[in-house]
Amino acid sequence: MSQINLLNLVCEKVKSLKAYQVETLEDGVKLHANENPYPPSAEFIKIALERFEKLDLNRYPDPDCKQLKEAISTRIGVPTNQLVIGNGSDELIQNLMQVFCDEGDTVAFPDPTFAMYAITAKSMGLKVKTFPLNKNWDFEAKPLIEKLTASHARIVFISYPNNPTGNCFSRTEIQKLIENFEGIVVLDEAYYDFSGLSFLDQMEKHNNLVVLRSLSKIGLAGLRVGYGIFPSIIADEINKVRLPYNSNSVSQIIAAELLNNFDAVQKQINSIKEERTRLMSGLEGINSITAFPSDANFILFQASENGENVFKNLMKNGILIRNLGGHPMLKNCLRVTIGTKAENDQFLDRLRQAVH
Repeated sequence: MSQINLLNLVCEKVKSLKAYQVETLEDGVKLHANENPYPPSAEFIKIALERFEKLDLNRYPDPDCKQLKEAISTRIGVPTNQLVIGNGSDELIQNLMQVFCDEGDTVAFPDPTFAMYAITAKSMGLKVKTFPLNKNWDFEAKPLIEKLTASHARIVFISYPNNPTGNCFSRTEIQKLIENFEGIVVLDEAYYDFSGLSFLDQMEKHNNLVVLRSLSKIGLAGLRVGYGIFPSIIADEINKVRLPYNSNSVSQIIAAELLNNFDAVQKQINSIKEERTRLMSGLEGINSITAFPSDANFILFQASENGENVFKNLMKNGILIRNLGGHPMLKNCLRVTIGTKAENDQFLDRLRQAVH
């Protein structure tokens, strides 16, 4: 029987990583993962089941995702040859690094931001260049471009709105970045549906711009559907490294139906935005809490002291949110996803108890 030291075979670049971890709670109110709190409508479920019954699950899915691309094209007005479907937008982030970076090359992104930029880059042997956000969770383009140029960065990822801070960065500064950075600028617009702000209209003018979107935040988190809008020449290169059949048949047909029957989803989005305003007001009414403005479906807030205790107290009482206090710029900071009215009321009530 063979017994070798398996860890000796693991790449050092992987050994040094920490897995992306999210807390879990079997029962209670889950406000930690930036999901849509509302289930799909009964009408949509009926349509999805009718489509599901006609699927040949013994056959591979459409490798080109034609129906889903057509639904996206109709909704956002982009030609299908500029679209690539991903198993979540995370996969497309990895594909971009594969296409534009050799081992040892540099990619850049703000700090703090979405953790998977760094995890993916480091797992591929890439260098990361981070630029700290200021006290308003924003940045200036001129010094940033100088840093990107000096580090020979190939790609800069901009989460817009930014996760976990929730805000959209200055449009003027991003515009300067697009116009002056001699590399690829990726606008990760996973939370676009809650901000209504986008750089999609800039793609015709700037061929170094890529926009990523996600359906996870608006109701299909369980199906992992993301998509990228690329200059067609880049889309062709992405398709060379994209795994075959990366999007399954069920995800494709249900995502297409969701986009073709968007009114019910839009009502849910509108409700989340209304609750965001109400929840922000509730947080601002708690003396020991500082809440930061949000353009997304979550709110970042800071406890005046010991955010870890607040997090544990909430979890003990059946409320799961995200604890971000381990980051040096996010001391005592927590992130709450916008839930239903009842969930938000329960969260505020137990937060008041937790901080007092």
